Amino acid sequence: MSKPFSQACENNKAVILEVIRRYFDAGSTVLEIGSYTAQHIQFFAEHLARVSWQPTEIESNMALLQAGLEGCASNNILPPMTLEVQMNPWPVKAVDNIFSANTLHIMAEQFVVEFIRGVGEVLRPGGYLCVYGPFKYAGRYTSDSNARFQEWLQLQDPVSGIRDFELVNDLAKKAGMGLVDDHAMPANNQLLAWVKKG
Repeated sequence: MSKPFSQACENNKAVILEVIRRYFDAGSTVLEIGSYTAQHIQFFAEHLARVSWQPTEIESNMALLQAGLEGCASNNILPPMTLEVQMNPWPVKAVDNIFSANTLHIMAEQFVVEFIRGVGEVLRPGGYLCVYGPFKYAGRYTSDSNARFQEWLQLQDPVSGIRDFELVNDLAKKAGMGLVDDHAMPANNQLLAWVKKG
């Protein structure tokens, strides 16, 4: 397999880094859910060299992730592992922080529930969950382009779709997390940050 590439990852990795560096302290381990082409995790590992990074993907995407990591020399990226959000329990021990980009809108809503459930179980008290992607607020899209993106998503897979912020935030609350920041990002995306309460 040739080295995979995502233009979206290339476009947003620097702006995401500027936000997440506020939450991921030196000496911590970050679990990335949905590492995809590994472009994000390699860029973050290079610029946050004192943070350890755990890449994960669903079983059907593991070959893609492994191809993306091929030739990677970063010693702060751990071996990739398979993680399906519906696993119970997840195949990871307690982690300091969790990051995920562009995942919630491509999974079924029931898996969003499982995503937050799993995060609540493995995230250490005081740890941060940072999620990047598009969201709706009070049932409304933040832009016309996001409304068109929703239509495209539904054509690809009827169970996918831009999630309501209120739904995800309510799930996070029930899992013991409190919202600390909602960052407006380029291309009509958000970066939401929750902290696990002690």
